[in-house]
Amino acid sequence: MTHLHALADISQRLNQLTAQPAQPSDAAELLALGEQSLEHWVRAKGKEPTQDLREGYRLLALHRQGADKDPSFNACRETCRELVYHYNLLTLEPEHPESAQRARMMPLVANHLFLFISGKLESQELGDFCCASRPLREKVDETLPVQ
Repeated sequence: MTHLHALADISQRLNQLTAQPAQPSDAAELLALGEQSLEHWVRAKGKEPTQDLREGYRLLALHRQGADKDPSFNACRETCRELVYHYNLLTLEPEHPESAQRARMMPLVANHLFLFISGKLESQELGDFCCASRPLREKVDETLPVQ
């Protein structure tokens, strides 16, 4: 399976999870989808994705590995941490009165991470100044001076 097909599969599943009624039971799958997204970035950099944990989570170790020698990749660090935060909320307190809202938020955060990584694979400049997708939306005329 190529990266493109695997990324398309991740995108399709995230779209399904975002569109359906939120379930706290989806937390583990959403965390895994975040890890799979990061694995694509690490492989694109010619490395084997780590199995290590950082602060108890592989997602955070993969982010650290992916950010090595690429400071612009740090733009998604807080998104990774937020995904872990929602995972913890949903798994540690599944019966909490706010679980439904938390479960609605987690697929959105996982999708945000996926969109950043897939965009970064398409445009290396993504994340140089923020995580905005501007480099993907418009082609900059290189003959114009930068303001």
